[in-house]
Amino acid sequence: MKTRKNLKKDIASIFAFRKSERHWHIPILAGISVGIPLFAGYLFDNLPNGILASTSGLLILYIRYTAIVNRMITLMTCSFIFILSYFIGAIGAFNVWTAPLVLSVYVFFLNLIIRYFKVRPPGNFFFILIFSLAICQKFDLSSLPERVGIITLGTISTCALAFIYSIFTIKNYSLSDEAILFEKAKRIDVGESAIFAITIGIALLAATVLKLENPYWVPVSCAAVMQGGTRRHIWERGINRVIGTFVGAGFAWFLLGLQISGLAICIVIILLQFIVEVLVVRQYAMAVIFITALTIFLAEGGQANHSEEQSIYIRFFDIVLGCLIGAVGGYILHSNKIRCKLGQSS
Repeated sequence: MKTRKNLKKDIASIFAFRKSERHWHIPILAGISVGIPLFAGYLFDNLPNGILASTSGLLILYIRYTAIVNRMITLMTCSFIFILSYFIGAIGAFNVWTAPLVLSVYVFFLNLIIRYFKVRPPGNFFFILIFSLAICQKFDLSSLPERVGIITLGTISTCALAFIYSIFTIKNYSLSDEAILFEKAKRIDVGESAIFAITIGIALLAATVLKLENPYWVPVSCAAVMQGGTRRHIWERGINRVIGTFVGAGFAWFLLGLQISGLAICIVIILLQFIVEVLVVRQYAMAVIFITALTIFLAEGGQANHSEEQSIYIRFFDIVLGCLIGAVGGYILHSNKIRCKLGQSS
């Protein structure tokens, strides 16, 4: 009886809506941040570049409610890491078999830095996402400066929006407040970073070996699951992501089947981003439905390249594979015995 009751509680907790203290205008701000590059791409008749630049709009989620100086230092630092992540990822794409190693090394040092400076959520996730996208693209050195420039313009747009937003919303802070936002950790957990990096590298290697069409889905899903702070949290995120992805893939290809284009694609992406930010802190499984639809739109550029059934199968398989690898990595990550063997350095 106790086991059944506990199981019911576990299931209920997975699908329960949670309260959030997040400011109501953050979803609106995120939608605008992603939307500005999209509309710029639409107006200049280059929507693919607009979609690429719009990924930089996700940086707005790193905004903190501190003095304006601190806010801008944080966002500009994150912008630099974002640009660097894309650049290194694009360079690392020169060979598909060495790419998993490059990704692992990058994630290892990134996680050390993120942990050392105690960067709060979303932490390392979006840096890993943009790196994975870049390293899984076709290697093209001649177009690299243009693509990095597009990402840079996106970060500039995001920082400008954050500054304007801060001017109108700043309260109870002054320019004399402490200018250094990041705290420093007393100890660096090398073992945690090593496990995290190796697991994500294995995820990309598995996708490469299986010759998946869009291999970046696997390491990104793996990283998303491993963001959980405990084994239980990782288990919950994995289940949420699998269920949400299955529903979200069908929803996305329903939208793509409508053959919308141009301005309609921009509006759909902005609305999806808004809905994601409303739900992600309240109900992760439901948020993943719209996260999946959003990422498919960003990846496909609003055009369906497969039948709906085939697309759902491909996306669902990619996500499940990433979640399974992430769940195993998460189990190891929270195993004290294994981490003690790897050791910690201060």
